[in-house]
Amino acid sequence: MAHSTRETERKYTPPAEGISWLSELVGVGPVASLADQGAQELDAVYYDTDDLRLSRSRASLRRRTGGTDAGWHLKLPLPGDSREEIQAPLDSADDVPEELRDLALSRTRGAPLRPVIRIRSDRALHHLLDAAGDVLAELSVDDVSAEALLDGGGTATWREMEVELAEDGDPALLDAVEKVLREHGVERAQSPSKVGRGLRETISVARDGTQDRRDAVTPGSAGEHVLAYVDRLAGGLRDLDPAVRRELPDAVHQMRTTARRLRGCLRSYRSVLDREATDPVRRDLKWLANELGVERDHEVLRERLTTGVSELPGELVLGPVEARLQAWDATRRAEARRRTLDTLASPRYLNLLENLAALTDEPPLRAKAVGKPGKVLVKVLLKEFRRLAGRMEPALDMAPGPARDTAIHEARKAAKRLRYAAEAARPALGKPAARLGKRVKAVQQVSGAQHDSVVTCDALRGLAVAAHAAGEPGFTWGLLHGQERAAAGARERRLPEVWARARTAARPGKLRD
Repeated sequence: MAHSTRETERKYTPPAEGISWLSELVGVGPVASLADQGAQELDAVYYDTDDLRLSRSRASLRRRTGGTDAGWHLKLPLPGDSREEIQAPLDSADDVPEELRDLALSRTRGAPLRPVIRIRSDRALHHLLDAAGDVLAELSVDDVSAEALLDGGGTATWREMEVELAEDGDPALLDAVEKVLREHGVERAQSPSKVGRGLRETISVARDGTQDRRDAVTPGSAGEHVLAYVDRLAGGLRDLDPAVRRELPDAVHQMRTTARRLRGCLRSYRSVLDREATDPVRRDLKWLANELGVERDHEVLRERLTTGVSELPGELVLGPVEARLQAWDATRRAEARRRTLDTLASPRYLNLLENLAALTDEPPLRAKAVGKPGKVLVKVLLKEFRRLAGRMEPALDMAPGPARDTAIHEARKAAKRLRYAAEAARPALGKPAARLGKRVKAVQQVSGAQHDSVVTCDALRGLAVAAHAAGEPGFTWGLLHGQERAAAGARERRLPEVWARARTAARPGKLRD
């Protein structure tokens, strides 16, 4: 069974004259003493695809012996100096553990993993301790040798220093330690990882095409801004995959939202990206969002129902309400989880990942991609606003009831597309796009809250029917149904106000301010 830790470290190039001054770190922040931990011999074989998909996405997978954490290590990037390290124990075989293989799937896209480089390190290790003798950080100096395992590869050697925080350590300590290191001529290493440097120095690694593509995009153009947004979302979708597989909090929600953002962007900016290439991707993104939605919608509904019951006075909870809710949750949660995992294991999902990689590596730019953002992007935003207005205004004129609920929900979808289009345009258009996005988000939130109440009412009716059939009181379910119906009505009454504010932000003059 794999387990995860957060690794926060910085790598440096140590000075040629040695580190006899290391004792000067005592007194830096909470550092009270240094403890020499002696020497270690580390031997790591890194696995990747033939075209180095893990390395190109700032991830790594290794099988390491020696030291205190021998095993399989999958490292995934996090913001700043941190990475998530997912560890699995060694076994007698050299095969990559299935769990780690699955967690790397959004990066490998199903391509075979093989040994690509062997890195051996002779390490001198020191612990930085606080006054109680607890480890604050590790400082190591490694003599490194790398040997490429791909055809035509070579060898390389170098020396590096690494400072790694203890788990839950204060990142401010890294800054304080670095200040002392710089005073002694120690500079940050150019590569943040051994495997990155090793591959660069031992293998003739062709660029992945992304920079070549960026060189071909006109700086400051509409195409540059749209592609930057698409790149960020495609990378986000890839990075969220391991979190969804491991059931990390809010991961399904974030991945579903990312798929929707990306789909909306590809639809809105068809004047920039050729729809012949993007429409198949959009269809698969819609499918992915729908499949993830089963688990996500249940998460939202479970939280809403559980909170509703818990907030009622005890005398208003009649019958085995909590037991019925728990049984309802257990069955649907398991079914939803299986559906999510089946989706991520499907050929269609792998095909989507491949098509997204092709889309970002070789974007199908249209003629308007070279246009000025103030013209091309504003035109898109105004078009999306007209689509939203064509749905929202008729919905607001309808009488309350199921037809109006459906119409508001459809308008909410259009509000999302406009909001996502404004997000993509914000770096180019600045405050006008940010203002529009903020006000449309308010429309989306109010209409979304109304829709959540409508959906919750349907679920409550189902629970009440089941309770009645079992001879249980239906009072509590009816009470909650009434509360949700009232909440939906309150959101409907507020919607015209937030919609009026959004309209003012979408005036052509406002977007060109």
